[in-house]
Amino acid sequence: MFDFDATLPFMALQFILLAVLLNAIFYKPLGKVLDERADYIRTTESSAKERIAKAEALAKEYEAQISEARKQAQEVIAAAQADAKKIADEKIAIAQREAQAQKEEAAQEIEKQKQEALRSLEQQVDALSRQILEKLLEPELVR
Repeated sequence: MFDFDATLPFMALQFILLAVLLNAIFYKPLGKVLDERADYIRTTESSAKERIAKAEALAKEYEAQISEARKQAQEVIAAAQADAKKIADEKIAIAQREAQAQKEEAAQEIEKQKQEALRSLEQQVDALSRQILEKLLEPELVR
């Protein structure tokens, strides 16, 4: 079946030589490329995780800043509304005082005109009473 002559060790030597050459030419560079690729993937993945963590931290920080800005904006709006209400209340109070003053002035003017009208009416009543008495009685008796 098998001949153990000189070809068997020669074939074994060829096989070992081929394995050494394939290892040196093909398997080591291929293994090196695969190792480099695995390292690159690991470093890229860790770098990506770090960037994602930084991005999430920045997003939280920005959300906190936005929340604070909204809160400050609401405080500014509330303060502005309070100031506007205060100014409106002051102007309403001033207008009410002016209206009250005008009302009192008008009441005084009406009272003055009323007194003048009453004096005028009293004079007219006196004059009419004298005329009536003069017509009814003799003019010499009236005086």
